[in-house]
Amino acid sequence: MEGNHGSDAARCADQPPTGEVDHSTPNIARMYGYLLGGAANFEVDRDAAEEFNASVPGNVEWAYSHARSNRAFLGRAVRYCVSRGIDQFLDLGSGVPTKGNVHEIAQQHDPHARVAYVDVEPIAVHHARQLLDGHSRVTVTRADARKPDQVLAASGVAELLDFTRPVAVLAVALLEVLGEVDPVELIAAYREACAPGSVLVLSHMTQLSLTDEQVDAFRAMMASTPTPNVRFVSREQLDLVGAGYQWAEPGVVPLDHWRPERAVSDEQARRANSYAAVGVLEDARR
Repeated sequence: MEGNHGSDAARCADQPPTGEVDHSTPNIARMYGYLLGGAANFEVDRDAAEEFNASVPGNVEWAYSHARSNRAFLGRAVRYCVSRGIDQFLDLGSGVPTKGNVHEIAQQHDPHARVAYVDVEPIAVHHARQLLDGHSRVTVTRADARKPDQVLAASGVAELLDFTRPVAVLAVALLEVLGEVDPVELIAAYREACAPGSVLVLSHMTQLSLTDEQVDAFRAMMASTPTPNVRFVSREQLDLVGAGYQWAEPGVVPLDHWRPERAVSDEQARRANSYAAVGVLEDARR
């Protein structure tokens, strides 16, 4: 459907969030933004990110590698989607805006591309709305990605994206921090809303170079955040999450090995400790 976009800009008031923001507890979205060089974070977020890096002996750059490799993969995946003719994107858990956002990449190749950003973290949403004010065909919605019915019914999503045509659903570095939610059921709910030809862009933490000690240190650090239950997955588990999609080549691989723009060694690719995959929905009902 053609949405009633008004100015086609990011929606809702641009007043900064107040009492609902916990300035004393680190938040994964703000920590992630900090690791990517963003400014929308608090001292507690910066301290937590640096404390974690210091707590993983032998792999002090993992957090930075994880964040940067995810951001680079996102860019390559968006360009792949545009090359398939997809001009609609639903970015779940979009986080704090930084360089290389989905709309920047998609609209560079297709000025008519539409992007609906969704995040539950108020600071992330506020800064996204500030950044995107006046941008055409872009919306920012504060909603919980764990509740697909609410996300898909939100005006910033339903009035912008036409789900009778292919849509790219982006779940990059998201499922790992959604606690007890079943990722298979969650992705299936979004898949059922999509037309054939739609795409799933997915990345997820896995244990490639991290030791058990380092994983325990990460879990201990995350226990003090609003997303205390983190998940690591196997390749086989990601195949279950992507049920109904056909993985595009090269399938489920370490982040830096998904269609890299330059050669990346196995050792370097393992440092990000994350898998990446892009699936194409051939039949929305299977």
